[in-house]
Parts: sequence; C-alpha cells; structure tokens
Amino acid sequence: MTDTLALVPAGIDTYRQPVVYMNEDCHICRSEGFAAQTRVRIDLEDRWIIATLNVVGRGAWLDVDQAALSASAWAALGARAGDKGAFSHPEPPVSASMIRSKAYGDRLDQAGFAAIVSDTLDSRLSDLELAAFVTACAGERLDEPETVALTRAMQGAGQTLDWGGRTILDKHCVGGLPGNRTTPIVVAIIAAAGHLIPKTSSRAITSPAGTADTMEAMAPVALDAAALRRVVEAEGGCIVWGGGLALSPADDHFIRVERPLDFDSTGQLVASVLSKKAAAGATHVLIDMPVGPTAKVRSEKAAEALGVRVSAVSNALGLNLALHISDGIAPVGRGIGPTLEAIDVLAVLRRAPDAPADLRERALDLAGHLLDLAPDGVAGQGRDRARALLDSGAAEAKFMAICEAQGGFREPGTAAQRIEIHAPHAGLLTSVDNRRIARIAKLAGAPRQKCAGIRLLTRVGDRVDKDQPLYELHAETAGELAYALAYAESQTGVLTLSEGVS
Repeated sequence: MTDTLALVPAGIDTYRQPVVYMNEDCHICRSEGFAAQTRVRIDLEDRWIIATLNVVGRGAWLDVDQAALSASAWAALGARAGDKGAFSHPEPPVSASMIRSKAYGDRLDQAGFAAIVSDTLDSRLSDLELAAFVTACAGERLDEPETVALTRAMQGAGQTLDWGGRTILDKHCVGGLPGNRTTPIVVAIIAAAGHLIPKTSSRAITSPAGTADTMEAMAPVALDAAALRRVVEAEGGCIVWGGGLALSPADDHFIRVERPLDFDSTGQLVASVLSKKAAAGATHVLIDMPVGPTAKVRSEKAAEALGVRVSAVSNALGLNLALHISDGIAPVGRGIGPTLEAIDVLAVLRRAPDAPADLRERALDLAGHLLDLAPDGVAGQGRDRARALLDSGAAEAKFMAICEAQGGFREPGTAAQRIEIHAPHAGLLTSVDNRRIARIAKLAGAPRQKCAGIRLLTRVGDRVDKDQPLYELHAETAGELAYALAYAESQTGVLTLSEGVS
C-alpha cells in the first residue's frame, strides 16, 4: 500500500481556495486521520500546496486511489494527467498565533503582517483563520503605523515593476458607483499627453463590472508583466487585469474572505489600494472618492477620515498623492455591466453627440487633476489640456493604439434579451439606489455575461410620465432576464420618483 494517490482534475472552480477531494474509504484518509475540512499538504516532485479536504462518499464519482484537485489547486501544483501526489499533515502556520494576538487587541508590526501574508499566499491559513484576521482588522482596528506595515508587507510579497526612475502616473476610484468607468478615458488622455500610466485594474467581485471586465469587452486584458511593459513602452499606457501580475497578490485572498462578511475597514482598504499602486511602480497617484448615501463612502466625514489615512500612508511609501472628492449620488453614464459600460466609454472617446455627458465630465476632471499632479503640470491648466486631447481625437487614437498593442480592438456586443422597466406614476426622479440597481444588473448576469446589465434611460433630475421607460434590462438568457425582472419588480425605492410632478 502506497502513501501516494493518483491526481485528477475535479473540474470545480473554488476561486483562490485550493481544495482536494478524497474518497472516505481512501487508505490515506484512514491512516492519517484525515476528515472533512482537514488541511492537507500535497507534494508533487519539488512542488507542494496546502489544500482543504472535502470527503466524497463511497460509491460516488471518485475512486479510493484517486485525489481530485479543484481548478486552483491543480494550477497551483502544476499537476498533469498521470501524476501521483504524496499526502501529509502540514506544519501549523507560524502566523496563527499572530492572528490570535491581533484578535485580542494587540498591535502587529511589519514582520507580523509579513508572516500572515506569506502564510496566506502559501494557503497555510484556512478560511476560518483568514476570516478571523479580517475581523480583527475591521472597522478602525488598524491604526496608521499598522496600515503602513500591512501595506508594505502586501507589496513586498509580490513583484514591483521598475520603470527606471521615470514619472509614473496612476489613478484609483474607491468604488461603489455603478457605471463610473472613467479609467479607459483617463488612461487614453494621459498617455496621449505623453505621460506613462500603466493601469492595472481588478475584475468585479461584488459589482456588475470591474474596469478589467469592461476593458475586456474591447481588448484582451490578461497580460503578463513582460507584455504589460511592451505595451506601455510602445504606447505610454495600458489597462490590464492585475490578477495575473503578482502585484500585491495577497489582496485577492483577503478580499475573497472580506466581501461576504461585508466589513468596512479603513486600514485594509488603504493597504489594498496603495500596495497595488506601489507595486505597479506609481510615483504620482490620484484617488477618486465618490461620496453618496448608497456609495462605498457615504458621507463627507467618512471621506475626510479615509483621505487622512490614505495621505499618511502615501507619504510613508514615498508616493505623491492627490485626492478627488466626487458626487456619488447616482450611477454614471447609461450602462451598468461590462459591455454597456464599454459602449459609454467609446461614445465619449469618439465624441458621439449622444455620449453621456456626466461620464465625459468626470473623466476630464480626473485626467485634468492628474495632469496637474504631474511634475511638469501647471496648476489649473490640466483640465483644459485634457479636454483638448479628447476633443481633437488624440485620446481616441491613443486608446485604439493601446487596444491593438494589448492584442486587438473589438466592438462591444449586444445582449440577446431585453426588457424595459416603466415608471409606475409621473414624477421627478430624485434618487437612485446604487446598491440595488447594481444588484439587479448582477441578477441579469453581469459581469459573468459580458453583455448583461442595465441601460439607464432616465437621469436624476428628469421629469417622467407614467409608463415612461426608466431603464432597460439586458440579459443573455430568458431565465436570467426573468430572474432580474422579478427582483426589480419586488423592490421599491431603486429609483425614487416624487409623486405629483409631471
């Protein structure tokens, strides 16, 4: 009897959590005392991973001499058909005691955070332990020195892009505002102005679209570091998915656990944003903070507190930072969802007569602010320069060149299923619930289905008649459309109409 098992792909997506499946009659399970949720070390040649065990019942789909690996475990181990892995109990994670210490209110230094980050990336920590860490850091439980230490530990765990001492501009929006897809426009303007802006962006986790999802509706975004560098050296900018670049790689693991808990943590948010900016080699960074009752930052007071922390940590990291407070009352543009947002972006870049004015103005505000922040910028002149680059077509030409350099431009598609939602009565549209309108778009299939989402047909401040279309649902299947429609019809206050106004 051997201590190895044949490795087979389970074909199950567990995101970034490595999972191994073993038959309950497996001799290794019995001899090692493995049970469901046990942490198991799997060795294959000179590679190893730690995975969480799920036990399959006898007579099911898995043989007793096999171990099935989830998609992330299979990729992390570099397994191939015919490989056999050795199974054992892993050593207890060094950082577990540090997580307990933080949970009891103790402060951690950079070495402590570095140990937690290292164990996270090696999958030594279970989701329960990661949840304990996230909980211990929630709210205001990370002070300024701890936030600096966590940021440096997160950056130090991955690669940092080196641009040879050149000025590197970057921007980030803290989020919570559907359709606020200014990044492709800003990158095009900044690169057209002759600056370097290697923009790495995330895919959506809880929103209907991330910048990488929207950009992927027009061009490839899954570039490695060498390809990113080639694009930036050739065109001055890029918009690529950061998940494949190993820039602050622990962040995705923390977010995966943090999001379902719905915790707000100033320290973790700042560490997440700035560790990625520092890892991308940025020297000058603009942070956009939309403020509104249903945005991520809900009040001016919260924005001020976040701004103080972001500024302090940026100073500690040697980043030149500027803050931009923007209106977060309602979604931006018309589209919510990858393809629909891409259509808005292209309309602005192409100077279409019906391009959403709010998206255009926001992009010009941010691009202008970033040009003012650059070492050669003249305060107050950046916005005029940004507008000239957009109006002349230079920004559009640069965006198309960036798309071609990333693998080729493609026009966004259209959804197979559509239905309009009408006003139940006449009135003035006074507000939009950002969170609930985003949920409807997600139920329609966004961002998984690129063409799914919502197209807004009215804006806050519009007067509408009874039965006038308010927005249009887009979906790829009739089932997804019906599901989103049922939720939309069950909700009140997604779009608020003041009655009696015609």
